[in-house]
Amino acid sequence: MIGAGAAAAWASSPARALMMQATEGGISARVRDLIEKMTVEEKAGQVTLMAAAWAGGAATTLNPAGASSNFEGQLEETRKGRLGGVFNGNGATMAKRMQTAAVRESRLKVPLIFAADVIHGFRTVFPMPLAEAGSFDPDLARRTARAAAVEASAAGIDWNFAPMVDIARDQRWGRGIEGAGEDVLLGRLMAAARVRGFQGDRGLTADDAMAACAKHFAAYGAAESGLDYNSVDVSERTLRDIYFPPFEAAFAAGAATTMASFNELSGVPATANKWLLTDLLRREWNWGGLVVSDYTGDMELIDHGYAADEREAAKLAFLAGVDMSMQSGFYIRHLPDLVAKGEVPMTRLDEAAGRVLALKEKLGLFDDPFRRIDPRREKTRIRTKAHLALAREAAAKSIVLLKNDGDLLPLPRSGKRIALIGPFVQGQRELIGPWNVYGTDAEATDLLTGVRASVSDASLVTAVDGSGITEPLPGGIEAAVAAANAADVVVLAVGEAQNMSGEAQSRTDIVVPPAQMALAEAVAKTGKPIVVVLRHGRGLALHGAVLDAPAILAAWFLGSESGSATADILFGVQSPSARLPVSFPVESGQSPYYYAHKSTGRPNPGDKPEPYKAHFRETLNRARFPFGHGLTYGKIAYAGLEGRGTTLSAGGQIEVAATITNSGTREAEEVVQLYIRDVTASITRPVRQLKAFRKVRLAPGASQRVAFTLKRADLTFIGTDLKPIVEPGRFRVWIAPSAETEGVSGEFTLA
Repeated sequence: MIGAGAAAAWASSPARALMMQATEGGISARVRDLIEKMTVEEKAGQVTLMAAAWAGGAATTLNPAGASSNFEGQLEETRKGRLGGVFNGNGATMAKRMQTAAVRESRLKVPLIFAADVIHGFRTVFPMPLAEAGSFDPDLARRTARAAAVEASAAGIDWNFAPMVDIARDQRWGRGIEGAGEDVLLGRLMAAARVRGFQGDRGLTADDAMAACAKHFAAYGAAESGLDYNSVDVSERTLRDIYFPPFEAAFAAGAATTMASFNELSGVPATANKWLLTDLLRREWNWGGLVVSDYTGDMELIDHGYAADEREAAKLAFLAGVDMSMQSGFYIRHLPDLVAKGEVPMTRLDEAAGRVLALKEKLGLFDDPFRRIDPRREKTRIRTKAHLALAREAAAKSIVLLKNDGDLLPLPRSGKRIALIGPFVQGQRELIGPWNVYGTDAEATDLLTGVRASVSDASLVTAVDGSGITEPLPGGIEAAVAAANAADVVVLAVGEAQNMSGEAQSRTDIVVPPAQMALAEAVAKTGKPIVVVLRHGRGLALHGAVLDAPAILAAWFLGSESGSATADILFGVQSPSARLPVSFPVESGQSPYYYAHKSTGRPNPGDKPEPYKAHFRETLNRARFPFGHGLTYGKIAYAGLEGRGTTLSAGGQIEVAATITNSGTREAEEVVQLYIRDVTASITRPVRQLKAFRKVRLAPGASQRVAFTLKRADLTFIGTDLKPIVEPGRFRVWIAPSAETEGVSGEFTLA
């Protein structure tokens, strides 16, 4: 069972304080000695991080203009001690040249730190994190993060700008692809798992460990209207109840660093928010890790209207608690003068430089600065058979079966003519998804390849694009209709391009683009059965022929083994077991929509809009496909809610259980979910909250009793004094297959 009882770790302030100290560590004698020897400029260099300028490296294509400074010039900055590290460089050869300059040619021989965005894999690309969260399998997330670390560390990378642990409840926001979705419990579990995977269990000195960076601190996912980089204005209670817990989980798992977010919080940009970065993070949580800005985050204080110029921006960010500046160069340009004029205390500079040096020490860079830099090892650790097998497993476990009317799926592997239609059917394109720096579509499998490898006669499989992603193709619909008419079944692959999700890719209308909808409508008119395979980076509002198709798979961006894994699900080699980590709204205009919303004083609980109740003119305020939804190839039923005790005492616990039955003819893996509602409280509570889940495998005809234990701490929320509290009263409880289905339900009372 995952979840029940875990709330105690986050509810108790003393317990939280102890866990926040997981990354706290005293400064060693070696670090203290270095700080004493450093000039002010060398200290400012340690807190400066820049994009790698290696010719042909990722920086020249990934990072915005200004990242491509001359490599020889960057080597010279390294020799002068004016650079603490670089990010998104290109391989062990580059790292070796730069590290040699640092440890053999600089005055104090301080090693560089090499960082990168390894969001969902290195050269072996795993499903985008939001998709992988749908597996409801934290250990799977740990394993894929571990494999990513093994590959990236072999290429010289010490520090990873992941995991993103932002709760994201507005599907218009493109960066939701990097996180775990809308739910706090799932977000906490995935955050901790990914930190453990990136950092490993042998300590950060291990040559296959990367320091993790929990980002973006904080509430970046609450950007107004889902517009990236936009303002955030939420209450402190909301921060503590919803947006902080995944960070607490990441820090408890040992995350060595965190990243300040781009957004402001109630008028103060996070990059210069002393309450957030010092009062809360350092003093209340006792966290001792390193805080890095996001890309030019300090520079952006000027456009925020918070700083007058770059000198003031550097001062405000540094004094607020940002230890290391990424990419602006403000710290190396201005901290020496700010210290000289007494505007920044030397003690603060020593503290920040000490944290950078302490991280390098924890990573083992002082003992062996080349421990992760080995071109020969790089070749043997990347895209191994084991990693590719894991990528295929993870991809299959991330695909959600949204709909399967008439048991159209799984498809037979022989005897059927199959038409693959859509812009995501063939070619090494649109496969690995947004925010992958080092993997390529050219190394991934497309749907056509996966399907042809899965059927007994590949000649029965035809492939037609039919449409571009946003534009029609000349003759495309006619060719698609002809292919559909000649087939027994159509697999229609439609959705979003990679560049429609991710950073800076907010959408006002989260739908399948019109050109593809026209294709879908034309193919549907043939009357052939259609399986829709969605390619997408967010929850979508589905309509028309796409929604009406008898079978729909939410197949996201799945990485290196995309086509093979999708074929595994289509043909029943693997049974679908994933669940939605985000809600699919009925209409785009419902955004932000999430299951754990409040009731309002005028709820509309019925199936029809009622006058003067909370609903939109066009639809009830509920999901088309809710959080937690996902079907299997079995026939699953919930029955017989049992409760051992209906009253929960202060120090006691109650058990609730249900019987889950698979009456189908195929084995199934069901994600059984436990939800509660605090019916009456001093602070209004959501209509449901996920408190635990368990994955159970059921043979055909089998039943299993699935039990959950609820303790008092599972009922915690942030009270009127902004402290964790549990109040007595009546609670509803559901054991259900999703957040908006009844399953089996009952009540209990907290004494």
